[in-house]
Amino acid sequence: MERADICFRDVNGAVASLKVKKDIQSELEVSLMSTRVAYFSAEFGIDGSLPIYSGGLGILAGDHIKAANELGLPLIGVGIFYQKGYFKQRIREDGVQEHIYPEIDTAKLPLVQVLDREGRPLTIKVPMINRSVYLKAWCLHVGQVPVYLLNSDVDENDEHDRRLTDNLYPSDPDMRISQEIILGIGGVRLLHALGMEPDVWHMNEGHSAFLTFERIRSYSAEGIDFGTSLEVVKSSTVFTTHTPVPAGHDKFSMQMMDHYFGDFYWQLGTDRDTILGLGRLGEEFNMTRLAMNTSSRVNGVSKLHEKVTKGLFHQWMPYIPEQDIPVESITNGVHIGTWLSSGLKELLDRYLPQDWEIRSADPAVWVPVREIPVEQLWEHHQRVKSGMIQKLGFSKLKSPEGTLMIGFARRFATYKRALLIFQDLDRLDKIVNDPQHPVCFVFAGKAHPADGPGQELIRKIVEISKMERFKKRILVMENYDMNNAKWLVQGVDVWLNTPVKPMEASGTSGQKAALNGVLNCSVLDGWWNEGYNGRNGWAIEGAMKGSMEHQARVDSDTLYRLFEEEIVPLYYKHNEQAVPVGWVNKMKESICTLAPRFNTHRMVSDYWNRIYVPTASRGKRFVANDFEIAKRVSAYKRFIREHWNKVSVKKKNTFSTQGTRIGFTETFFQVHVHLGPIWEKDIRLEVVGSDGKDGIWKVKLKLAEKLENNLYRYEGSLCDKHDALLHSNANVRVIPVSPEFNNDFEMELTAWGE
Repeated sequence: MERADICFRDVNGAVASLKVKKDIQSELEVSLMSTRVAYFSAEFGIDGSLPIYSGGLGILAGDHIKAANELGLPLIGVGIFYQKGYFKQRIREDGVQEHIYPEIDTAKLPLVQVLDREGRPLTIKVPMINRSVYLKAWCLHVGQVPVYLLNSDVDENDEHDRRLTDNLYPSDPDMRISQEIILGIGGVRLLHALGMEPDVWHMNEGHSAFLTFERIRSYSAEGIDFGTSLEVVKSSTVFTTHTPVPAGHDKFSMQMMDHYFGDFYWQLGTDRDTILGLGRLGEEFNMTRLAMNTSSRVNGVSKLHEKVTKGLFHQWMPYIPEQDIPVESITNGVHIGTWLSSGLKELLDRYLPQDWEIRSADPAVWVPVREIPVEQLWEHHQRVKSGMIQKLGFSKLKSPEGTLMIGFARRFATYKRALLIFQDLDRLDKIVNDPQHPVCFVFAGKAHPADGPGQELIRKIVEISKMERFKKRILVMENYDMNNAKWLVQGVDVWLNTPVKPMEASGTSGQKAALNGVLNCSVLDGWWNEGYNGRNGWAIEGAMKGSMEHQARVDSDTLYRLFEEEIVPLYYKHNEQAVPVGWVNKMKESICTLAPRFNTHRMVSDYWNRIYVPTASRGKRFVANDFEIAKRVSAYKRFIREHWNKVSVKKKNTFSTQGTRIGFTETFFQVHVHLGPIWEKDIRLEVVGSDGKDGIWKVKLKLAEKLENNLYRYEGSLCDKHDALLHSNANVRVIPVSPEFNNDFEMELTAWGE
């Protein structure tokens, strides 16, 4: 198979090829450099010339691939080649969004068709109801990282099946489940056909979760029982969830699952109900639930998203406290080489250490930004702004370079509240039309073709932009994509983000802007909840109580006040050289504090060290010695589940004594528990209670005495000042434990006291 590296052209036309930086490996805690990671994603935003992405998820996936290449990490991308990509947007005069689907010309892209050992196009078959769908694969090399893209437009398929991979995220559920079968099952079969057996399988969102079905089927075909196969698959699979919105998680009816998998269940070595139980939520099959049940690690994409995801998953397992739900977080970042303007890069090259791009995750590397003369940084920004204005057609504005420009660009979904700034048009009028301090807003983004409310947002903004008082002050840019996104995140002055908190999982457009010295004004949601320090931008606290209308009123009032009292005055406060020194110093603060934390070198290093390497090690242990550990864990779980109904807390006693002269009380706990045939060393018994601050406290009790008839007495104590708190909410729980579990709640079993 031939190799074709891809180069990326920045917004100024300079070619920036991706190069492997081998020496970065010394900074990674890499103990398994032979580890190979398969990264499955429904979309990849690698370059604007390849429109197989719709928004943030795909851009994040593309940035992940680029960073893995630059860090020299052995990663493989797996996705779908959408023949017509995501739609091109045209906005009519009346604000109606039109959808255009031009076919992608593969001859103009650095794509190489994957060949078999005989040099013929490799063909993969996937099961689809009562037939097989045939797939070909393209390979795109991002430096040293291959990205394999499956496509169903092959001669062996009928016309319907050839169109299955035409469009990204079709609204038809049959097309949707077909694509997810192609991605998950087809992706695994492709890698196996290429002789690859990755050590870690990373599902970037739940769209690819059917890959776990195919991996279980593969082990079953080798004669390995279902329980063991499931444990092997779990041990080497990780899952990243990106949406805190319940409706954002793919789900299918049980009837649809039977329709597509009726002839597939038995191949996994178990019955229908067991397979459907992996994703069952009520009467639907939920892809996020499947991904969670078949992964050893689950992570959100910001610290706040971790908390929100725990709350969402707590609804699925209410018997486990929200704080104990096994979800962690790795906050998203952006790829500096893709999103940093070439002009700013040249300026940074003069002031930062020579190897600053390799060490971009080190905060010390960015400190010299503070030494850049304010005149130079401001002059650079004005040049980039002028280029953006010319490139994106904003030159019709009156004195555009001297006007404060605000960018709002993202997918048009209702929870992102694109209309928040329009709550009070008279107040907005005064802000944008101040003769001495004018302000301009630029809106850009697409709404999914099936999202009527999202498209109505676009129509409403276009309508407002045509009002006489808002002409040349409210601009709407059509067909927001990677190419014009680069201009926008580099050239505006402020990046605006106004979602309903806490519905933004992370958001990365603001990170791209911050990297370029563009200041964020955002609801404290997603990544900004971690990034904002009071000096590097502006925060909208975000009302989280009351009706949506009430929250919008409160948040819009905060937004107007920020523009009236802080943002506009600071921007127009110039020194004798016509430089807004306070503003530029804020730009420096933004770059210094945000660039090192929210970039993909840091993000992918975190994935590698915290998730990939431990998971690879765990996966290898589970397959070693003829699957010894996997078999043992499977048998152990089966035994625990069969007998868990016999576990019960029989009696609990709590009493306190004044333990010290400084007010501490020692509280003693004594609990009698019946375990049935379960061994006392296979459980953990704890007293658990709320600390009154969104946290919980735990006291592990020790076995004190083994009584008759499988009854045990446990004891323990805790010293604390809050004796009343302990008494009022403490309860006892029993959980099954094993040194081979990845977390204490892997079995999702808990027995509570009365």
